[in-house]
Amino acid sequence: MPASLEDRVLDFGLNVLDVESSFISICSAEPTTIAIAATSGLLGFKNWGVGAAFLSPAAGSPNGRQVSSAAITDGTITTTGTANWWAAYAAGTLHAHGTLAAAQAVTAGNQFQLSTFTIRIPNQ
Repeated sequence: MPASLEDRVLDFGLNVLDVESSFISICSAEPTTIAIAATSGLLGFKNWGVGAAFLSPAAGSPNGRQVSSAAITDGTITTTGTANWWAAYAAGTLHAHGTLAAAQAVTAGNQFQLSTFTIRIPNQ
């Protein structure tokens, strides 16, 4: 019989995003390390400041718990390229990453937008 995790356990897993993440970046390569997310694969970023990039954990659908990111309307593009990935991190620590809904060509000096997205942990 599989175990079911309760809200408190799931929330602690998501709290890092809520209380520690300060940056959301867009990247040209899969950001599997902080070096890729913040340096070698970085095309642009938004610095929200600690604790402002994600909302608090809430009920997930169809089950579990989730956090939602803040929407980005004024991200800074630092390098020209094609963005395929997003990454969430704090200084020195990668917290999460995923694919963008569609690849996007970006140009240094411009701004980018990124709609809110959800990260969910199911309870089973």
